[in-house]
Amino acid sequence: MRSVDQQLALVTQAAVSPEPVRIAIADAMGLMCAEEVQAAKALPGFAQAAIDGYAVRAVDVGGERSLHHQQRRRGEGGGEGDGDAARNNGGTQERSSRQHAAAPQKSLPVVGEVPAGSQQPLRLQPKQAVRVHTGAPLPTLADAVLPLEWSDRGQKRVMPTRPVRSGAFVRRAGDDIQPGDVAVTPGSVLGPAHIGLLAAVGRSKVLVYPRPRMSVLSVGSELVDIDREPGLGQVFDVNSYALAAAGREAGADVHRVGIAAGEPRRIREIIEGQMLRSEIIVVSGAVGGSGNENIRKVLADLGEIDTTRVAMHPGSVQGFGLLGDERIPVFLLPSNPVSSLVIFEIFIRPVIRLALGKRHAARRVVRARALNPLESRPGRRGYIRARLMRDAETQDYLVEGLGGASGAPAHLLAGLGDANAMIRIPEDVTHIRPGDVVEVIFLSQTA
Repeated sequence: MRSVDQQLALVTQAAVSPEPVRIAIADAMGLMCAEEVQAAKALPGFAQAAIDGYAVRAVDVGGERSLHHQQRRRGEGGGEGDGDAARNNGGTQERSSRQHAAAPQKSLPVVGEVPAGSQQPLRLQPKQAVRVHTGAPLPTLADAVLPLEWSDRGQKRVMPTRPVRSGAFVRRAGDDIQPGDVAVTPGSVLGPAHIGLLAAVGRSKVLVYPRPRMSVLSVGSELVDIDREPGLGQVFDVNSYALAAAGREAGADVHRVGIAAGEPRRIREIIEGQMLRSEIIVVSGAVGGSGNENIRKVLADLGEIDTTRVAMHPGSVQGFGLLGDERIPVFLLPSNPVSSLVIFEIFIRPVIRLALGKRHAARRVVRARALNPLESRPGRRGYIRARLMRDAETQDYLVEGLGGASGAPAHLLAGLGDANAMIRIPEDVTHIRPGDVVEVIFLSQTA
């Protein structure tokens, strides 16, 4: 009997990323970048206002004078004109400016207005102001923006109530990115910030490793699709739907073949067809019974197939192999839905995540106190579906075993539907008592 770790090492060696493709950045979220993306232009490409206010020369609004008399009159904290936006955008440089400059005593004429997106250049003359909106290009000669909150908000003339220093509330050209800077490095898994950077440097497409294509099919004479009424001895094809959903959640591009029925020759043709379109093939119902011997022979004709027992429960009986010249990984799963989903979680999901370039193929594992007694088979690693929660007072993790707990059936799918985690019990542990600390694998982030 092979250990879980041995089987996992065997299957993850087969994880290979598909050849890179160039796709629209809108479709690249979660994929691994396959190229270095450099900025061709500065970002921002021009000096712009970082806040609504007035474009000015700092020297014209008291930016060079002493604050000594102002501090005695108004205190270090500033005057009543402070606004949240000005405090957030001014930062340290404005606190510094208030220590070296005095509030101006004269109003400035407002000689124009520049909205965001304006393509009409303006030139500021000494002792003038121009009304600007956030993101608007800064007029020539202006070196600062006076926030609205630091003025009387005048329309024809504006009276500053505070000084600003040169460069205050201005986004200079190239502050974010300079030409030639690397915006996205190869190997980065593209998240929202990466997509934003690609858009910011003008890239509409990017070279990525695409989602691995996974084909899912079920075999078994007892299976009918869900649009038919099962007769005596027949059951719905649950696995192809459940495993296809699990593959999509893991990040694969899934094709659900459904039920592969007919003579072994016909089944072989179906599988050969999927080998042309897949990086991973999952066959449910191909192990665990003598009736599946023909299926295993068909697969053996197409490549290397290894059917074995793994020291785990549920899902001990399973198979893995490599098909065709391209050595396509194929997983053979039992017909029981719970066993199949557990095998998928432990072995197939990591292969998909590695093919996507994820640094951490496995899910997060935490330690939690068990709330009910649990049992596991000796010599096998147990995976018991569970509900993970937090103690409201201590914030400790607590876990309640569901299907597979002491006295509960291990094969029922309903328990897995209620679960947001799986308890992982070591091979040398057979009993868990309430209060014992156990390892828990997150299945979702609802806890």
